[in-house]
Amino acid sequence: MPRSQNFTNHIRIPENNDWVIFILLGCIFLYVFMMNIIEREANLKDFLLQKYFDASNNLPSWIITSCVTALTLAVLVSQYIPIVPKHIADLQIAGYRLNKFGYCLIVVIFFYAIKSTLGFLFYQSIGDGKKWSIFYFTSTKFYFILSFLLIILNVTHYYFPIDRNKAFFYYLCFFAFVFIFKIFFYLFHKNNILPKKWYYKFLYICTLQIAPLLLVWKLLFF
Repeated sequence: MPRSQNFTNHIRIPENNDWVIFILLGCIFLYVFMMNIIEREANLKDFLLQKYFDASNNLPSWIITSCVTALTLAVLVSQYIPIVPKHIADLQIAGYRLNKFGYCLIVVIFFYAIKSTLGFLFYQSIGDGKKWSIFYFTSTKFYFILSFLLIILNVTHYYFPIDRNKAFFYYLCFFAFVFIFKIFFYLFHKNNILPKKWYYKFLYICTLQIAPLLLVWKLLFF
């Protein structure tokens, strides 16, 4: 009898991660569609190195890249959300409730939508509206590379035997490095995508980079 109890205590139900591979394959399909149709069969090098005045269909490419980034980020981060807030978990649409992935995806989409809207209004308010299109054209390249790194992290996280508790610390270090690198990328990029005046740059970094990130952290982990 004790042996049988000990045996049952060690039974592990294998995780069904089919949903992860379906999402990642969907993201890859979106990029294949973008490169072949929207970017007119551009290769990876041409896409990353193309100049603003030589590029076309910048807005659709930005939207697709943002969608892929949001999906891959939500897939990874959702595994570390402690709970879905009760007032969100109690909501039902056609009998369905949000799980951790659904809640995380909505928060990430909300984050990017609000940040993009405020960014557009910010550039318009300082009289530098023409630079907004150059900004999202340049940021598309950054998030394109980031999304591929997130796909690799998701494959490693879900399909390789790693210690997920220890991996969380490395994920935090990775995202901290990405955030700092992004700030310097925006500041020193040859396209000069940030406002010329230093106080506008400071205002942008504080209000549209740091503050929204703190809000997302609070929504997901508190």
